[in-house]
Amino acid sequence: MYHHSGNVAHPAAGSATGLLEPQGRDPEALYYQRCGWCGTAMYQRLLCPVCRGSELRTERSEGVGTVRHSTVVHRNTPAARNVSLVEMSEGFIVRGRVMGPPIGIHSGDRVRLSTAKDPVRAEPVFQLLDEPLRAWS
Repeated sequence: MYHHSGNVAHPAAGSATGLLEPQGRDPEALYYQRCGWCGTAMYQRLLCPVCRGSELRTERSEGVGTVRHSTVVHRNTPAARNVSLVEMSEGFIVRGRVMGPPIGIHSGDRVRLSTAKDPVRAEPVFQLLDEPLRAWS
């Protein structure tokens, strides 16, 4: 939904575009949506996947999560990289990259947000929290 002022179209208050791209907020933070009806946390959705509610409020994540799945990708990249699914402490899952050797990222690893958007892939980038301890295991 858009409203017009002059020659420029602006998203209407509360529209999905405004929820997915919060303006005036920290660009290095990770934002997600929470359903106003059932409380489900989700990442970049237009409707709640549980109750199909459209009353989604944008919240800022603490940036801490756990790797649920990680895979090494060799295709369309000059060097191997990992693609990981991270379950954030707020309960939503986000796809991103964990810094470090691609084969060194495992399910269950705890991570912290490093940057909200990788400049190349526009995905969140995380760093391992337990990296020093893993060297001995």
